[in-house]
Amino acid sequence: MDVVGIVAFLVALLGLLAALGHVGYLAMLNSAARKRGAVGATTAQYVNGRWKLAGGTAAVAAFALLLTTGGLPLDILGILLGGGAGFAAKQALDGTRAQFRGQI
Repeated sequence: MDVVGIVAFLVALLGLLAALGHVGYLAMLNSAARKRGAVGATTAQYVNGRWKLAGGTAAVAAFALLLTTGGLPLDILGILLGGGAGFAAKQALDGTRAQFRGQI
């Protein structure tokens, strides 16, 4: 495996981990909101609106990881997709954490 392939794999893997971290955080928030009943309804509603973004970034990052098993053009595409998905997931996770810091 060449250097570009290794870099592509690592970038796509980190993107997938960031996306899965966002999915996990939303799952934790949703669980805590449901335990609170009516008090957590606003949080549950917010989380329900964020699932598509979280699932989309996770799917794109997983696809990017699969692309890194190809040649050089696919490795470059994997870097771009994996890095972009990871960046979007990290931004979304930071926004969600900032909104609910200290509430649940």
